[in-house]
Amino acid sequence: MGHWLYRNIIEPGKLPLLFALAAFVVTFVVTRVITRLIRAGRGPFRNVKAGGVHIHHVVPGVILTIIGGFGSIASGGRGLGAPLCAVLFGVGAGLVLDEFALILHLADVYWTEEGRQSVEVVVVTAALVGLLLAGFSPFGVNDLSQEELQDRAVAVLTIVANFLLSLVALTKGKARTAIFGVVLPPLALYGALRLARPGSRWARRFYRNRPRARARAALRVYHHDRRWAGPSRTVQNWIAGKPDPERLPPGRAS
Repeated sequence: MGHWLYRNIIEPGKLPLLFALAAFVVTFVVTRVITRLIRAGRGPFRNVKAGGVHIHHVVPGVILTIIGGFGSIASGGRGLGAPLCAVLFGVGAGLVLDEFALILHLADVYWTEEGRQSVEVVVVTAALVGLLLAGFSPFGVNDLSQEELQDRAVAVLTIVANFLLSLVALTKGKARTAIFGVVLPPLALYGALRLARPGSRWARRFYRNRPRARARAALRVYHHDRRWAGPSRTVQNWIAGKPDPERLPPGRAS
C-alpha cells in the first residue's frame, strides 16, 4: 500500500496535481459555506461590490486560474513554483466552477434550480482529477510492452463504450445519471438500459408509435419521483443550499 501510494500519489510528478485537487475541493467547500452564511445574514462576510456592481467570485477565480496556468507553464513544473501555481490554479478553478451555472446561463442563477448544475460539474471534475491522480491514464502509450499496449487498448475501448452509454442516458432525459456515469460505468449502463423519461429526445424519437412504452415510462417516472424526490431534494439542499422560491409573473396569485 505504501509503495502504491508513493508511486501514484506522492511521487514528485504528481504533487502539483495533488495540491491542485486539494485546493479545488477545499475552495469549493469553503465558498459554499461562506455564500450560505452571507445568504443567511450570519457572520462577518458580505457580498463584494464595486460602484454598485456585485463582483461574483468567478471574477477572482478567472484571474487566479490564469495566473496559476501561465505560472505553471513558465515554471516548467520544477521547483517550488510548480506546487504554488497548482494551488493557485486549483483555487481559481474552484471559484469558477462554483459559478458554472452563472456562466452557462449568463444570469445570476446561483440560488435557483439551474444553479445546482455548478455542484454537479464540480463533483464530476473532482472525480476525473482523482482518477488522473490515481494513475488512470489509458491514453499514455509510450514505452509500453505489447501486453501493456493491449491493456491500454481495452481501457480506451471501455472509455469510449462508457461515454456512449452516458450519451444514451442523457438522451433518455437522465442528466444526472449520465454525468456521474462518466466516472461510474455501471451507473451509465443502468441509465442506458432503463426506460426514457417522458418528453426526452429518446422518448420522442422511439416511443412515438409505442403507446405502451410511453405509458410505462410515465408510470415509472411517477413512482420514482414520488419515492425519491424528497430525499434527493434534501441532499441537494444540504450540498448546494435551498433554492429561492420561483417568482410568479406580475398579476398572478401566489
